[in-house]
Amino acid sequence: MKKANHTNEHLKNLIVELKVHSEKENAPAWKAIAKELEKPTRRKRKVNLSKLNKVTNKDELVVIPGKLLGDGELEHTLKIAAFQASETAREKVKVMTIQEAIKEDPKGKKLRIIC
Repeated sequence: MKKANHTNEHLKNLIVELKVHSEKENAPAWKAIAKELEKPTRRKRKVNLSKLNKVTNKDELVVIPGKLLGDGELEHTLKIAAFQASETAREKVKVMTIQEAIKEDPKGKKLRIIC
C-alpha cells in the first residue's frame, strides 16, 4: 500500500512524535498507531461508541487512530484518545488527544488500540 502524502501539519507532526517516542521508550504500540495514522484518509478507521461498549472493559485506556463517532451509548467509563471525534461523540464522552495518552502510558503497555 502506498503511503499517503498528508497535508495536515498536525498529523505529520503527530506521526513523527509517535515514531520518536516509540524508539525512545521501546514501545511498539505507539509505532503501530503511527502506522495506522499514515494511511490515506479514506482508509482511516471510524469507530462508534456502540463498538467501544462491546469490546472494552471498564477504565481501559483506548486509542483510536482515526475518528470516534457518536452512534450508540457507552455504559462504562473509559479513557478515550482519538485523532478526531465527531461533535456527537464529544457531547457524550470526554475525548483526550493522542499526545495526552502518550503522557498517561508512555510505554504503551496498558492501552488498547481499536481499529
